[in-house]
Amino acid sequence: MKRHRMLCLKLVGLTVVLILLMIAPVWATEKSDATQLIALAKSNSPELREAITSTFEAKALTDGTAWIARGPDFFFATEAPAKPELFIDGKPGPPMQNLPGSALWYAPAHIEPVGKLHFFHYLVQGAKFGGSLNLPAFSPLSYQQPGVPAGTLSATIAHTSKIYDGMKSNHWVYVPAQYNPHTPAALMVFQDGEWYLDRNGNNPALNVIDNLIAQKKIPVMICVFINPGDIEASPGTPTYKFVKAYSDKWQRTLKDSMRSTLYDTVSDRYARFLRDEVLTEVEVQYNIRKDAYSRAITGLSSGGICSFNAAWQMPDQFSRVISWIGSFVSIQWKEDPALADGGQDYPDKVLRESHRNLRVWLQDGAEDMELPKYGSWPLANIRLANALKLKDYDFHLSFGQGSHNSAHGAAEFPEEMIWLWRDYDPGKTAQTYEMEPSEKSKPLFRISITNREPE
Repeated sequence: MKRHRMLCLKLVGLTVVLILLMIAPVWATEKSDATQLIALAKSNSPELREAITSTFEAKALTDGTAWIARGPDFFFATEAPAKPELFIDGKPGPPMQNLPGSALWYAPAHIEPVGKLHFFHYLVQGAKFGGSLNLPAFSPLSYQQPGVPAGTLSATIAHTSKIYDGMKSNHWVYVPAQYNPHTPAALMVFQDGEWYLDRNGNNPALNVIDNLIAQKKIPVMICVFINPGDIEASPGTPTYKFVKAYSDKWQRTLKDSMRSTLYDTVSDRYARFLRDEVLTEVEVQYNIRKDAYSRAITGLSSGGICSFNAAWQMPDQFSRVISWIGSFVSIQWKEDPALADGGQDYPDKVLRESHRNLRVWLQDGAEDMELPKYGSWPLANIRLANALKLKDYDFHLSFGQGSHNSAHGAAEFPEEMIWLWRDYDPGKTAQTYEMEPSEKSKPLFRISITNREPE
């Protein structure tokens, strides 16, 4: 019996050693950042090959979509049977270099201007290969800067809604270093809030906020980052029944359907949820200004239309809006004439309903989504921009070549924030927004068909 136990212990120990040996290479290899890869490439380091394969997913290398960047400094890598030609913004880029004994090719590249979206692709043996339409070159304002104090992000705050019948949601509160509880702060609300919290991620909003407050280009503001909620724990409620029916009809998950119900519905329900539930709780802890002049709201995709809708429904709560790739289409349109408004109706609502005192930044790209069920995102955003222009709103449309992706909006986020909060005066509680003279002098947006052969 004793020998049997000893043998078992030895076998267990041997198994542990084998497992450690198997996973040791994973521990030993770490991802490199763009600066490190560029330095290895410039020095012809023998470590470059391992650094590339450790940094990029194998599929990204074989598909020709692998890249990494720090500001204007990019590093591209791909696998190809012959030398690829790199094109950036439609123009030839630097020559690709081969790693001897492999099908790996690489090239460092410097891309200007920063704070803008770029795109790339390869030509391999005369055929277009790989690439991406969503290549953001972040400006220094999107990175943590020496000497700039960082704010504090709260732990996750859970909330159970009454307006949405037991829906559970999470949010976070960001408090800048300059916040003084004796001085009321401005407010900004971010939909899909968790997507903005990684300082080194695709949407480094916290860095931008810190840098712009430090430069006094935006006011000291409390930021609320809120995620869409989950209704799964409240079966049998009216909200659950509605969301479940939508989920079944369109074959979307219950959680995704809850997000769409919150964000894509044209009504004041979500705005009331923010005002009466979430922000009421936040205001217990923080001294926040009540005037719409000092309040902004933003989001992307369905979160984009959600932000515009909240300000449209309650211009006494929010007067400043940023929408990235906003879904101004018929996602939550209802056949009932009494409830028929959908996102696709917003251009007409802007033209026909009373003027709201709003300042609006819209962003979209020519390769954004077009779905038979809902319509065209790019055309919808252009229609809304033209409606805002015709009704003399203070607005800006940033329209590029990107797809349904946050890269364009994130690259321009510092510019967007400066534009949104320009001429802000903490001594005021109101301002009548007026279209900029530079925008007023421009014509309406025209459509040019570029993907069909001329007749």
